[in-house]
This record gives sequence, C-alpha cells and structure tokens, in this order.
Amino acid sequence: SLFEDYPTYFEKLELNIPESGDQIPDLLDEIRWNLDWMISMQDPADGGVYHKLTTAKFEGMVEPHLAISQRYLIAKSTTASLDFAAVMAQASRVYKAYFPEESVMYLKAAEKAWSWAKENPTELYKQNEVNERFDPDITTGAYGDRSADDERIWAAAELFVTTHNLTYWEELVDADQSFKLPSWNQVAWLGYYSLLRHQESISLLPQEWLAMLKINLLSAARTQLEGIETTAFRSPIETNIKNFIWGSNAVAANQGILLLYAFKQSNEPIFLDAAQSNLDYILGRNATGYSYVTGFGSKSPLHPHHRLAVSRPNLPPLPGFIIGGPNPGQQDGCTYTSSFADESFTDESCSYASNEIAINWNAPFAYLTNALEAIQP
Repeated sequence: SLFEDYPTYFEKLELNIPESGDQIPDLLDEIRWNLDWMISMQDPADGGVYHKLTTAKFEGMVEPHLAISQRYLIAKSTTASLDFAAVMAQASRVYKAYFPEESVMYLKAAEKAWSWAKENPTELYKQNEVNERFDPDITTGAYGDRSADDERIWAAAELFVTTHNLTYWEELVDADQSFKLPSWNQVAWLGYYSLLRHQESISLLPQEWLAMLKINLLSAARTQLEGIETTAFRSPIETNIKNFIWGSNAVAANQGILLLYAFKQSNEPIFLDAAQSNLDYILGRNATGYSYVTGFGSKSPLHPHHRLAVSRPNLPPLPGFIIGGPNPGQQDGCTYTSSFADESFTDESCSYASNEIAINWNAPFAYLTNALEAIQP
C-alpha cells in the first residue's frame, strides 16, 4: 500500500539492503522476501492457507540459529486464506512491471485461496479445539478471530482492484462501510483504502457507494481530532484513554494513516498536521519522554521484549524497531512506575505488554514515517 501510494518516492529510495543497486525498488525487494514465505504457507492441492507455522511453545530468548525446536504447520483457516488472497492480489498488480511471471503466480494463488475460503467460510482458528485433537499442545499466540467478515472485504477489494471482476464487487456492494481502525484482527479498511486509491481507474464503482465511503472516512478522521487541543501533547492518540491498549503505538500509527488518507481526499492541512503530531508522539513528544523506536532519539528503549535483543545483552538493540507502547493493562506482571494510561510503560525485557516488538506494529509505523517524508520531504 505504501508503494502504491507513493511509487515515485520508493523508486528512488535506497535502503542499503543486499539487493540495493538492482532495478527493483528496495522496498519491493524486501517485501518479496516475505511473499516467498507466504506462498509456502498455501496448500497447493486445494488453495487453503495454514494459520501459522509455530513451535509448540515459545522459544527461549535465544539467537535465531539456536531456535531449533520442532515447528508445526497448524490448521488451514478462512481468515488466513482471505488475508493471503488480499496480499497476493495486491502483490500481483504491484509486481507486474518488475516480475511479470511472479505476478501471474501471485494472482493465481490469490484466486485459489479465495475459492478455498468461499468453500470453507467458517473455518476459524480455535487453538483449544486443535489441542484437543492433536499433540503436542500449541501454546504460542493464537491470534484467534471470531469473524472473517472483514477479511472477506479486504480480499474482495484487492481482487476487484486487480481483476475488475464483478464477482468480487458483488461481495462489496452491501458490505459494512462503517469505519474501523485497522489492526491485526480488523482489516476491512485496508481494502477500502485500496478502492479509494484506485477510484479513478475503476469505472465500475458506483459514485453513490464511493461517496458514502469517503464520508465515513472523513467523519472518522474528524473524530480523531476532537479534543486534541485539550491534550497535553496535542496528538490524536491522547484524546481517548481507550487508545492505550496492547500495541498502543500501532493505534497511533494507524490513526496517522487514516489522517493521511483524509488529507489526500480533502486536501485539508489539519489532517496532515494531526498525522505528523502522532508521529511526534511516537518519537518522544509524550508523557514518558521516550522515543518508542529503538536507536532513535536521546532516550529510546534499550531492553525490548525481543529475542534477538535479549540474547545479545552486550549489544544495543537493532535500530528501527517500534515497541508496543503504554498499556495500562500491564498484563505481564513487570514493575511499572505509573498506572496512568499514557505512562504505563517500562523499558524492561519482561514487559511484553508495553515493550514488545511485533511486525503488525512496525508496518503502520513504516507507512506513517515514509508517507510523511514523501508528502513533505
């Protein structure tokens, strides 16, 4: 999505990775590494996608080459298959100009996963039930999701944008358009963002339907601004205590993405300014004074809940990782100096509730930082 929104910026950006210097934008080279792995998670026989690859229990805090416990492919699921279909459909159009053969493969994989999900619409991952049927018991994070409705919207949207096949539009015409901030278990608006991004190239989109989508987007963005002037740090995340959940920094980043889409639809600077304010919050303009990104700022996390960091205690953590952020739930039992929502953070490796590193938090942060740089370098 970041590449599709700002292709010119990324065609020129070099990230100093092993592939730098080839004719492929570095961001796409890096994403392709993960796409190759995702393809391996699909059952080629029927198109279903496995929910996860995991050890039975969490590995210790060891370096990757010492993480040698047996791993298991667990349970094909409707949600995994639809998430996969969405990503591969988008990858198909993004990579078409660079890897045309892989582009075709991605689309075929997406369509096959979609078909499996249509045939198995209620195969939700339920770890306890899996453990009742198979040994050993799996105790790693379940990421259980009780509904595939949002995944179906995301997959249908990406497949529709890529193929213009009306079969996928039929899944969207009566779908719930109400705004829900994207998160790991709420992905519908990733699809709606794509439809807005490509609205001018899809003549099949009814204007009334599209107009309502824009209204919902702008209304949600304006809601993020309510009360911002009364907060101590003038940032949208501070306007509602409910924003301080496990992974609150991802809430801030995803709010920023919403505000950037509102800016693109309306050209109102207030949305751009608010997105910048949430980035400022993440980078240190907050109640703890921490830049929540390792290696950046005069005060940043030194002891994240991250296996590579903990396994190398004599080295600082690798730079560029965003940690979860303040979380008054404090589910990890570590020692916190404050119970105030926006101060409920501790820079200790035991704190998976506030100091963990996760890909689904780093992704929106990567979008927010780069998009702001692309818009106003």
